[in-house]
Amino acid sequence: MGNVTSKPKVEASSSVKWRRRARFVRSRTREVLKIAKALVSTKHPFLVHIIPMRRCNLDCGYCNEYDDVSKPVPLEEMKRRLDLLADMGTSMITISGGEPLMHPELEEVIRHMRKRGIYAGMITNGFLLSKERIAKLNDAGLEFLQISIDNVTPDEVSKKSLKTLDSRLEWLSQFAVFQVNINSVLGSGVKNPEDALTIAKRAVELGFTSTVGIIHDGEGQLKGLNPRQIEIFEEIMSMGKSSFSRFNDFQHNVARGKEHNWRCRSGSRYLYICEDGLVHWCSQQRGYPGIPLDQYTPEMRHREYYVEKYCAPKCTVSCVQQVGILDNWRGKQTLKPKPMAPPPVAAGQLVQIGAPGPQR
Repeated sequence: MGNVTSKPKVEASSSVKWRRRARFVRSRTREVLKIAKALVSTKHPFLVHIIPMRRCNLDCGYCNEYDDVSKPVPLEEMKRRLDLLADMGTSMITISGGEPLMHPELEEVIRHMRKRGIYAGMITNGFLLSKERIAKLNDAGLEFLQISIDNVTPDEVSKKSLKTLDSRLEWLSQFAVFQVNINSVLGSGVKNPEDALTIAKRAVELGFTSTVGIIHDGEGQLKGLNPRQIEIFEEIMSMGKSSFSRFNDFQHNVARGKEHNWRCRSGSRYLYICEDGLVHWCSQQRGYPGIPLDQYTPEMRHREYYVEKYCAPKCTVSCVQQVGILDNWRGKQTLKPKPMAPPPVAAGQLVQIGAPGPQR
């Protein structure tokens, strides 16, 4: 696509800049307060990923988190799940997929999150963004958006390229009042590791934060980088604004293929809620515990806090790792996973007919 950074500089209007600063201050203040709350108490989830739409408009070769047939979760059901999470004391929720922008009532989902006092984030491939959609996300109260870009030009593995997305990035730079992070990738399947550096530089140029992820295997486990990839990784990590990940060395261990000693709090401080409304450890360990959210008790969360996860040493799922920072210094994990079942239905309580089946 040529030299992306040679494009004319894009500039947000003064009103957008003012709204952006105001939302940043409010969001950062709320984030700090939620972190403080999490340090004081371990009894509530800190971060939840929730899936309103498993369907995706792309079919990236490495991805195991989408299909091309699923219908969107109805708005009222999404609100019910968000209410359950809010009642648990959940601090932050990130909407993911599939592709969440395919959900026809996504902005109402975001509004409900904000109404319940939850920090609202989203992960998207960015293809369905437009100036009009960005304005709607602004009005809904979105606080954070992340786009992962895999290469500079599309290939047979991924169409999430700088070439195809750069115009949308410019729109975000001009019109978005929420924080935007661009995540580039390194590792297995990435043909040209230099692409990650090009993407990161473009992100910083447009005023976004920049992070780099390492592509994991089908179970979210690490594969170390080669020496040149490590150099690129370290350069990207040192670019631009600081982030929560700077407080943890797990990404540096992952880059070198080293096991990381930490305490994974998935199932407790971090929850992954699939489109069927079931609780899972994370996107790469779907199937356990597999309990419906409305039957996932505080006792279950408490137990999972102390469960040692077999997959933790080689995990590359950065959001779960970052949540672990809150509690790595306390709560030694001495329990092992065990089969979990929903609590029995009380006498006289209605039983849902046609409950969601097992996760795909």
